[in-house]
This record gives sequence, structure tokens and C-alpha cells, in this order.
Amino acid sequence: MIGRLLAVDWGDKRIGLAVSDELGMLASPAGTIVRRAGKRPPLAELMRQAESLGVVEYIFGLPLDEQGVDTARCDEVRTVAALLVSRQSLAVRLVDERFTTSAALRSIRAQGGSTRGRKEDVDALAACILLEGVLRAAGQGVTLGEVVSKTEAATTESTKSVSSSTAVGAGAAPMPGAGADVAGATVADADVAGRSATKLDARQNS
Repeated sequence: MIGRLLAVDWGDKRIGLAVSDELGMLASPAGTIVRRAGKRPPLAELMRQAESLGVVEYIFGLPLDEQGVDTARCDEVRTVAALLVSRQSLAVRLVDERFTTSAALRSIRAQGGSTRGRKEDVDALAACILLEGVLRAAGQGVTLGEVVSKTEAATTESTKSVSSSTAVGAGAAPMPGAGADVAGATVADADVAGRSATKLDARQNS
């Protein structure tokens, strides 16, 4: 894998970011983007961040339920991802993000820290855990997730003025291989979470 990847943990109030190195071996938290209530999704700011970091692909976390089925929240993520594809040239991939936030919380607590007042850290760490799983799987020859097609992007663009929420793929079956490496572990396994928490603490203490 050549080129930096940008992982995106899309939330109601904040968007957690993480970035890989160019060789696709390491993932590091890259901060958050704060969303403003009642405003459009901050795609312009996300694209600015991607450009400044020099990434070649976006990895969006897809919040499936415990059975791996799309939730209502997935609709927004799919819509945003499709809009992003329509407005720039980088690929956008959707990857199962189940349990990454809970893993991030456990990681911070395991390091002896408190999660109080650290919501931004948790969001960035969740994105980092997601990206670690993608990189680990890629190292074993497995590509996680699904790439958002230009067709989906065109459909979303043509219907966004009719509906504020386009339900692309609502109720779809679980994504093949999403959220798991060849051994079947989710991207939020404890080993990944522990390494990510250590990186976050290192960045804060530097």
C-alpha cells in the first residue's frame, strides 16, 4: 500500500480523524472537526484536512449494528461519503466501525486516564483504531470495506435537494469482510486499541 489514508469517525458533534504513514504501516490520531448544529456537513473542511495531510483515500467508519446490518445512522454516513466522491477525486471507502468508540474508551481507561473532558481524544482515537484495523488487514492481503462508486455519488447529488437524508443501502446485508481481518477479529480488538492509546498519549506529551 502506497500513500497516506485518512480515517473518518463521523459523529453528530465531532468528526474524529486519523492518518496513516505513506507505507501504510502506522496510524496516528489527527484531531477532530467540530460540527455546528443545524449546519451542512463540513465537507469543505474535511477536504482541506485531506489536502494538508497529503492523503490518497478516505476511510469512513460505517456504524452498523451488532448483527452487521445498516442502522439509520448509516444513511447519513453513506450520503456524506457519496457527496464527497462527487466533489473531489480521491476514493472513499466505507468500513465497519463497530465497537471502535467503546474500544477507544477502554484504551484510555486502561492507560490510567479519565475519559471526562476528552471527547475529542476519544473521537480521534476511534478513527485511529479503525485505521489500524484497515492497515493490519491490508498487510495480510485483505481489503476491508466497500468503495463508494461514482454512480452512488451521482444519485445522491441528484436527489439531495428532494430529501435531507438519502437512504442509500438502508437495511443492506452485512458487508463481506467488513470490520474483520483474516482471523475474524474486529478492527477494535484490544491489541490495536492499546497501541493507538499509546500513540495518543505520546502526541499529548510531546
